[in-house]
Amino acid sequence: MNLRSLDLNLLVVLDALLDEAHVSHAADKLGMSQPAASAALQRCRYLFRDELLERGRGTMRLTPKAEALRAPLKSLLAEVVNLVDPPKVPLAEIRKTVRIAMADYPAVFVTAPLQQELQRSAPGVDIVIQPWHGAEAARQALIDGSTDLAISVFSSVEEKLHREEVFVEHYVVAMRAGHPAAAGFNMNTWLKYPHIIVSGRGETRTSLDAELAKLGSSRRVGAVVPNFQMVPALLQGSDMIAMLPSRVVADFTALISLPPPVPVPGFTLHLAWHLRHEKDPVVRHVADLLIELLQ
Repeated sequence: MNLRSLDLNLLVVLDALLDEAHVSHAADKLGMSQPAASAALQRCRYLFRDELLERGRGTMRLTPKAEALRAPLKSLLAEVVNLVDPPKVPLAEIRKTVRIAMADYPAVFVTAPLQQELQRSAPGVDIVIQPWHGAEAARQALIDGSTDLAISVFSSVEEKLHREEVFVEHYVVAMRAGHPAAAGFNMNTWLKYPHIIVSGRGETRTSLDAELAKLGSSRRVGAVVPNFQMVPALLQGSDMIAMLPSRVVADFTALISLPPPVPVPGFTLHLAWHLRHEKDPVVRHVADLLIELLQ
């Protein structure tokens, strides 16, 4: 059978005809004329190769084929309704896993409060914090569906993604309290000591090194680590220096922070999801919680 030739409205009329076992009553129920209901019955008879309704003693009765159609027809129409206009299920009753891609900053700050909020508002929702492989990998994961939400710096608008700006961050130079470079801090003292770079891919150069080269300067990279959580302990136990997002330093009282001696652009952090999730109540709920926690 060619489904393209099937009129879904015909099945709606058939459902009423089988309920009422009367053409005029079915027409009244659907707000259509009796001739239109009769024409629909004839089309249904042709479609199912059965009389469906046959005359009895002063009334009409369902054929065995029609009786067999009643339950599956109602199930089919209910599934169509759920597909087109699904019922709203309370968040507290939904079981779902939401996958989130983000670096350890800001994951270290938001994961625990996010889980606590979900335990209160949507206890059946589980979260998976996925390994961080960079902004481009996060963007691609959103597109191919292996990630539901991503927090990153998305420099360009992707037509398949929705993104929300969560905050604008700036960099500070961090070092241990009592560091010899702190007094009279300037370009020379900044470059005198080895630096720490945070790179998930083990990169030993960043855009800062390119800017320093333009100024005829360079720095020594004393350590490259894969996440921000490792940096405070390294700074506290050495004379190394790190340029970090300001919020990373804020919670570590053993560290001091100073403005960079050269202009360093900050960055805007975004929360993004694929447009396929625009009407997904769980993904949108988690997204709203993340936006609230990050702002």
